[in-house]
Amino acid sequence: MEKTTLVLMAAGLGSRFGSTKQLTKVGPNGEAILDYTIYDAKSAGIADVVVIVRSEIVSDIESHIEKLHGPNHNCVFVCQDEFGPQREKPWGTTHAVLSASEAIDNDSTFLLANADDYYGPTSLELAAKQLPFLSTGVGMLITFQLSKTLPETGEVTRAICHVEEGELTRIVETANIGNRPDGRITVGPTGPTIESNVPVSLNLWGFHSSIMTSLEQQWDQFLSTNSSSEKSECLLPESVRSVMSDGNLIIRTFPSKETWTGLTNPEDYEVVRSKIRELRAT
Repeated sequence: MEKTTLVLMAAGLGSRFGSTKQLTKVGPNGEAILDYTIYDAKSAGIADVVVIVRSEIVSDIESHIEKLHGPNHNCVFVCQDEFGPQREKPWGTTHAVLSASEAIDNDSTFLLANADDYYGPTSLELAAKQLPFLSTGVGMLITFQLSKTLPETGEVTRAICHVEEGELTRIVETANIGNRPDGRITVGPTGPTIESNVPVSLNLWGFHSSIMTSLEQQWDQFLSTNSSSEKSECLLPESVRSVMSDGNLIIRTFPSKETWTGLTNPEDYEVVRSKIRELRAT
């Protein structure tokens, strides 16, 4: 059986949340959201994990993983800030994936996920079933219904997906999406309305390891014009869109029925804790 790996992106600064949300305890036994993703991936047959972190928090995350998953946890830790030019703010999700390239076997597949998004067990199971069908030039994305990915209050950024016959045709990062008092979902308080059932990406991707070559090209192009920037980010949805436009990548999409929960703003904490208790009650 071809080896598969779960790659967790946990290097974000959490500036809006105000603390290290990667380790924020939301479960009854001190679990963080990333622990549930690891549990669900393992249940779906993915045992090996690569966790992308920052140098300043790597020891804390290692200790947390060992406490929750035991000393034989099969996790490898990669520091994103040690890859490429140094600056305080991480370089974005494309850069994060590339920082883990040496930890992913050649001619293998991997599932990519955010550490602070709760995807649910059926999402991980759905993704794991598709990984054996991936190859060079063929990737996968688990999509979610927009209305099921929004916090009760506040605004978020979501990658809006355009899908035709099960394949991704376009993906657009869209900021300031939120629920409004009149029941609409809009971009900004007075912006255009978005249909509630629009598919969105929460960075639950599946790729063949050969994607790294294309992502390296996207990163090099980005860096050539942003090397001195302190804030610009090389974002995975934009990189995927460029590779697709060049005709070098097909992304098959699979809709999840799960309801998202996650930590973006401080007011999300109690909502997430309550929802986790509800969703994991067995």
